[in-house]
Amino acid sequence: MTRNTGSEHGWTVVVTGASGRTGSRVAEAARAAGMTVRAASRAYGFDWRDDSTWARVLRGADAAYLLCPSDVGAPDAADAVGRLAREAVGLGVRRLVLLSARGEEQARPAEEALRASGADWTVVRASWFSQNFSEGPLVAELREYGELVFPGGAVREPFIDARDIADVVVTAIGAGDRYVGQVLEVSGPRLLSFGEAVAEIAAATGRELSYRAVPAREYGERLAGFGVPPEELDFVVDLFESLLDGHNAHLSDGVREVLGREPRDFGAFVREAAAEGVWKPDAAAERP
Repeated sequence: MTRNTGSEHGWTVVVTGASGRTGSRVAEAARAAGMTVRAASRAYGFDWRDDSTWARVLRGADAAYLLCPSDVGAPDAADAVGRLAREAVGLGVRRLVLLSARGEEQARPAEEALRASGADWTVVRASWFSQNFSEGPLVAELREYGELVFPGGAVREPFIDARDIADVVVTAIGAGDRYVGQVLEVSGPRLLSFGEAVAEIAAATGRELSYRAVPAREYGERLAGFGVPPEELDFVVDLFESLLDGHNAHLSDGVREVLGREPRDFGAFVREAAAEGVWKPDAAAERP
């Protein structure tokens, strides 16, 4: 059972990765729901790889959003999630929500580690984020070179807006016991290939943008050139080969089931981001 029976909207929620794509939006949604947010990132003295930093941010909180710093399927993720979850439970933070990856078998050990911790747990499995095209390493290629090179082939994905993930996470935290012990699979409302996604961005920006599919191994070589450590490359290549084989080309009903509405469409996200100048060649210099 949860330790709180009716005042979840006044809870203090620890948000790991609070400055990232999903964490920042979870923090915003939690504040909008009347929760107190305790940011947990290196900027605030929290480090997933240093367990001596955990107790200070967890103590006195009611719930936590767990986002693995690299990938939830990384070789060290299950151990980190398990240890953090057990420490949280020991400090009285029983309600834990883990962001996992839909269709990623490598993520299952981390999910199991959460289940075994004794927490009142919820797992949110998400498809690829719409914001992967507007934040992080992919946007720089589109912005500066007008081309996205990626090992997505012609596989179609139901890209999900990170704001929908945040809304589902916060609802799961604030809904009493309703979503405890559940796996919620969330996606966007329609399937798009990476090439089709880039074409929608091109149409919204009026720029000539292209997508070039490459094998995962070739993409790994590109990442090595960008300085990705060798010990991470094999995992990344294997992940792309297994995750982008077409088995995720289907929709999930989690957003509608939890929020009672349809998920945000990729096209709406693109129009908003284009209006903000995200893909302008000089956008990086203009943004604070």
